[in-house]
Amino acid sequence: MAEYPSGTVTFLFTDVEGSTRLWEEHPDEMRLALERHDELLRSAIASFNGYVFSTAGDSFAAGFHSAGDAVGGALAAQAALASESWPAGVTLRVRMGLHVGEAHEREGDYFGPAVNTAARIMSAGHGGQILASAAVVSIFDPSESSDLGENRLKDLTAARQLWQLGVGEFPPLRTLNRVSNNLPVERTVLLGRDVEVAEIAEMLAQHRLVTLLGMGGTGKTRLASAVAADVAHDFADGAWFVDLVPTSGADQAAEAIATAMGLQLAGADLVAALANLVADRELLVVLDNCEHITDDVADVVDALLERTSRL
Repeated sequence: MAEYPSGTVTFLFTDVEGSTRLWEEHPDEMRLALERHDELLRSAIASFNGYVFSTAGDSFAAGFHSAGDAVGGALAAQAALASESWPAGVTLRVRMGLHVGEAHEREGDYFGPAVNTAARIMSAGHGGQILASAAVVSIFDPSESSDLGENRLKDLTAARQLWQLGVGEFPPLRTLNRVSNNLPVERTVLLGRDVEVAEIAEMLAQHRLVTLLGMGGTGKTRLASAVAADVAHDFADGAWFVDLVPTSGADQAAEAIATAMGLQLAGADLVAALANLVADRELLVVLDNCEHITDDVADVVDALLERTSRL
């Protein structure tokens, strides 16, 4: 390319769905598959005058001079991926997100809200799916697109109108309005913690209890909230954030958890009452600020894990 896109730029973010599992199960095949994946994406992006400004693992980030070029590049990339003959046991499915806006370019890299929004739109999708913001569709209206309504995305304070480009049936989007939750609406994007978020999410997939430890002010709450927002769609009965600062004792901790979920407890043993209410529910609970009642919180958690199976 003669020059980087500047000013108003349309961004394309991509990511391979389920790559961690594929690497674990088929490491040799994945190495070959990702080499081909990279070739296909670079070719599709370049053919529509796009500029790849970032790659990390199996993810791509590219900028385009126009929304039409970005849409064309995304559609071409998905078509190439779909028609590829992948190694045995490995079929790469890539989710993609598009957004347009003002961006700041520095030494070939881009910064600003438009970049962050494109990444969040991509993370809401599924392998093989292309999501675009209303801003992209308003500039370049593809012949085949579906309005997916307003969706609350991680780290973004306002809900965003999302569209699916191209054809295909996919599960509901991985957005915060898919499930009940009271997770904090963050005013800033969490930077530099992608590895930790992914590692903790993987731990949650394998263990029912995960604890974050660290000195005060190191960002445990922000990190826990980010993980919860990432995986909330996996919990049919919601993701709930509970601040234990104003509590003392096991009963008050149980009441705080129930209140966060909109539940009311009754009886002499409030911990047992809470366990009974959530016994059959599929829930994610984030307990914050436990240090002043550590033993009491441990008792509550023990009781809940003992009497439930999907918490």
